[in-house]
Amino acid sequence: MDNLNPYASDPRPAGDSNRPGDLPSDGKPADWSTYNVVTDIVAGVNVRKRDNLMQAAFIGACVVALALFGGILAAIWGGNDMPWIAGVLLGAFSGLVFGFFASGIFLMVYRAIRHLRGRHD
Repeated sequence: MDNLNPYASDPRPAGDSNRPGDLPSDGKPADWSTYNVVTDIVAGVNVRKRDNLMQAAFIGACVVALALFGGILAAIWGGNDMPWIAGVLLGAFSGLVFGFFASGIFLMVYRAIRHLRGRHD
């Protein structure tokens, strides 16, 4: 073995990307299950399309619902001190924050339960 330097270029032939974490030409990791387990347990970005769409839909629904609720409350009880548009804006921001944290906590618990049951996807 001539090259003992671990930082030297990869001696594998071009196109051989069978190790987890390698990025083939399409830019996706070779082993998604390992990537998903690490991002669920340690840290990282969740790249599951279903999870991200669910989270976006829940956040959007919370923004709309709390914006309507805030606008109605401000119109009924706000008087001259708080116009209805301020209630809508405050409600929308509250919905954004609530939706973000609630959906994130739900996904965290959901993924933890799936990992405890041995269902890694």
